[in-house]
Amino acid sequence: MATLQGIRTAADHDAVITEIEQAEGYIASICFKTGPPAAVGVELEFTVHQRDDPAAFLDRDRLCRALGDHAPVTLRADSPALPLRHGGSVTLEPGGQVEISSRPHASLAELHAAVSAEIEQLTALLAAHGLVLGETGVDPHRSPRRLLSTPRYDAMEAAFDRRGRSGKIMMCSTAGLQVCLDPGPAPELAERWAAVHALGPPLLALFANSGRFAGHETGWVSARQQAWRGIDPSRTRQVGTGAEPAAEWARYALEAALLCVRRPGGAWHVPTGVTFADWIRGALGPPPTYGDLDYHLSTLFPPVRPRGYLEIRYLDTQPGRAWFAPAALLTALLADPGTVSQVLELCEPAAGRWVAAARHGMADPVLAGAARAVRELALARLDLPPHLLDDVIEGSTRND
Repeated sequence: MATLQGIRTAADHDAVITEIEQAEGYIASICFKTGPPAAVGVELEFTVHQRDDPAAFLDRDRLCRALGDHAPVTLRADSPALPLRHGGSVTLEPGGQVEISSRPHASLAELHAAVSAEIEQLTALLAAHGLVLGETGVDPHRSPRRLLSTPRYDAMEAAFDRRGRSGKIMMCSTAGLQVCLDPGPAPELAERWAAVHALGPPLLALFANSGRFAGHETGWVSARQQAWRGIDPSRTRQVGTGAEPAAEWARYALEAALLCVRRPGGAWHVPTGVTFADWIRGALGPPPTYGDLDYHLSTLFPPVRPRGYLEIRYLDTQPGRAWFAPAALLTALLADPGTVSQVLELCEPAAGRWVAAARHGMADPVLAGAARAVRELALARLDLPPHLLDDVIEGSTRND
């Protein structure tokens, strides 16, 4: 999604980084664009299936024909990659999962209208070629198989395969719903950053829907989160929620292992365990550039990623109109300092219960209590037309 609060701090893309402090300062300068919350966006991923045989593997050419001039260049090199009717972009994950990345919108009502229209548009494009969107956070029918081959994805799969099968499942079989919100005013940033993480386990439990994977019940309510937990924790664990979020993120980023290094005309693979800080210190020969650092940041996948805005990544994708419920709840819960303080208090009993949320969801009484409490808090603060409020209620009570 486009940056919500303007353009990132300028840096010479090709300038070399020779000191750790340079990288720390740069990351801290771009990760949070603070100011009054003004916009909300979403990124919606969906698995794609043949309508008549959802367990069949996806055909690349068929998907390319369906997307037409909206296809990303990773699928069709000469595609104009046209946006959808309200400016949302279409991208693909390695297994062929399709993603709509909305533009930022000034209100939940505007977001709902735009994204609903774009889902309808995408659904119609696929339907014309016998394809349908999946409705859960992991593919319930097929084992993982990669549809796209790029240097990034080749290096990513090789790196993840060293730790087992979870990385390939994540790449090829999972579908998430990402809510994107402004960080808010600088004096409130640390508390909002803590609150959006505290909401993770309760909201993960509330919206988990991916227990069935590749034809089998997994024993987890979110097999999507199960896969994410099996990946290199240096790039998927939670970022610290102390008093200085920008510094916490900078440390996290520099301590994370490199997933790949861009090379013209060659493989992007890297040795195991080399961090970006190691690269600055000379581990890979020539030092990195600021462009390399920007690219490295795009390979980090914590539950909440700062990208100028807050990219909230811990939710399973939702069926139909239900995508709107988590977007609305999160927007309401982070709307003002008083609500944020209440969120921290209500979520405190569920602190750190990520695994329990992914395994048991609302069957865990502590998580269920926190989830229902924050849902009620949000519903009391949402100012929406009745039909949209009904969508939020319906979408947020599926697991009750």
